[in-house]
Amino acid sequence: MTDTSATVGVVWKQESARIVAGLLRLVRDVGLAEELAQDALVAALEQWPATGVPENPGAWLMTIAKRRAVDHIRRVRTQERLAPDIARLSETDQEPGDDDVLRLMFTSCHPVLPTEARVALTLRVIAGLSPAEIARGFLVGEQVIVQRIAAAKRTLAEAGVSYEPSTQLSSVLEVVYLIFNEGYSATSGADLIRADLCLEALRLGRLLAVLAPEQAEVHGLVALMEIQQSRSAARTGPGGEPIPLHEQNRGRWDQLLIRRGFAAMLRAREAEGPPGPYVLQAAIAVCHAQARTAEETDWVRIATLYEALERLLPTPVVRLNRAVAVGFAHGPQAGLDLLDELRADSKLADYHLLPSVRGDLLVRLGRPAEGRRELERAASLARNAAERDFLLRRAAALAVPEESGMLLGPAVAGFVGSLGPATSRAYGQTLHRIARSAGDRLPLAGLTAAGIAEICAMAWPDVAPRSWNRHVAAVRSFATWAGVPELASGLRPRRARPGSVAVHAPLPPSEPSLRERALWCLLRESSAKVGAVLALNVEDLDLADRSARDGAIVWRSGTARLLPELSAGVPGGGLVPPDGGPGRGPPPAPADLCPETGRRRLSYERAEYLCKRMTGRSLGRLRHAPAVPGDPGQR
Repeated sequence: MTDTSATVGVVWKQESARIVAGLLRLVRDVGLAEELAQDALVAALEQWPATGVPENPGAWLMTIAKRRAVDHIRRVRTQERLAPDIARLSETDQEPGDDDVLRLMFTSCHPVLPTEARVALTLRVIAGLSPAEIARGFLVGEQVIVQRIAAAKRTLAEAGVSYEPSTQLSSVLEVVYLIFNEGYSATSGADLIRADLCLEALRLGRLLAVLAPEQAEVHGLVALMEIQQSRSAARTGPGGEPIPLHEQNRGRWDQLLIRRGFAAMLRAREAEGPPGPYVLQAAIAVCHAQARTAEETDWVRIATLYEALERLLPTPVVRLNRAVAVGFAHGPQAGLDLLDELRADSKLADYHLLPSVRGDLLVRLGRPAEGRRELERAASLARNAAERDFLLRRAAALAVPEESGMLLGPAVAGFVGSLGPATSRAYGQTLHRIARSAGDRLPLAGLTAAGIAEICAMAWPDVAPRSWNRHVAAVRSFATWAGVPELASGLRPRRARPGSVAVHAPLPPSEPSLRERALWCLLRESSAKVGAVLALNVEDLDLADRSARDGAIVWRSGTARLLPELSAGVPGGGLVPPDGGPGRGPPPAPADLCPETGRRRLSYERAEYLCKRMTGRSLGRLRHAPAVPGDPGQR
């Protein structure tokens, strides 16, 4: 029984793509085609232990699956609408061919799907992997993969995707290479390499090369993966630690895979057309494979190839790789100059290889102290445990004295630990992100206001003013706590743009008081939460900076004209006072009273009532409404 089940599993992995592809031509639905193929698999598991494995197991599975398809059509369609489907069935009596599998690959990699869904669906219907196997490969829960696959099938059905091979070959190649890269350099987890994903990507690439033999980019991708996979045995040490390319034992490289890569590269060159990105990357891999030692590597040619690749694919990662090549071809300073141009690119803000490469170049330039900081910063950004440990060991091996003074990482931990739970969570997200980007081991003395401003601009380039101001408040509070308030001098609060509400209330019949006008104007100009505005104390205001609570709430000219008069002569306590009488309800909390005058603050319920009476709007609508001529807040 066990042997038969194992045979069924092997046959399924080999034939599932062809079976699903053949059914897809009939039923025009990826999800339904896979379900019918699964029914055939269940039938094999039930029947083969008793009857034995058929002589042609793939044809047996296809026959059973087609019978299930006919049964499905008969159940859901009337006799009149069945005729075209039966005609289509007669056309598919032959075994599914290469065109069917190619059609299925284009469908599972269709650009209408998000990248993660494309990868999951391709591994499911083309590679025949179970959701559990896919989940293990990407270190996510099995249910996550099940949901991605189901959502992908639903999206394809709703979008009415054509099941003919499209011109989106680049999408298919992208998915295959993403699968390979996740196996070749795992982004997270304890292991650097996940061999199962690499092998599946190679199998898919080889299959695609058979199905589309005239496409140079397909052969280029296969050549690239074959040559990179040839180094797998030499890429890690006994403890799983990564070994850089120029330090690898080239005697451990798999020569069979290298020869396969060279052959695929020859097929790519025989195809017509200029070289594309995968062909150029394969040419770079060929240069490495041809060098018998690291010293014999033709870095000048590699740098030239990267320059050509950058013209076709001007991504930050390609520019980073070009800087590495230039550093070996023309000296570390040339590479560092190119690398420093990338430091302002927000896409590389959390990319650990940028500080890792920079650390290497600094060490080669005789600047080990700076190199160590960069390697430690790279380790703090690395999500893969093996890579993180490797970077820390390299940093520790540099003969430089320990950093003196307060270090950024421990200082952030100490400050965040001194805060209350809510503030600790909010400020901690900001400050830990800054510490990762700057380096946990960087002395506070090495930080500058310009550096902090640059990190914040890269980390949060497009956040809403309210979120930005929270980050600014976190930095200001930390800098003051650490005794270096000048670190926050490069950050300025952002003023929120008013929202839009289509309907505006007519002018109220009575003139609003100074309190109401200031409150309405402050809510609209700051876009802050109503509760936060009502909780403001007079001592929280910085009238000169038009802000409160270290920049968490900011306002514009309308509020700036009203607040000085509202707060004049008030030593402290709530900014927005209540009505004259004591009013109903529970007694106010001590925090809601001025310690000197005993003055209370306006309650939310009373503010809501006044707002509706005066403007016809709720506080929430008023908060997002733009200023219009004659609005009470502008009087």
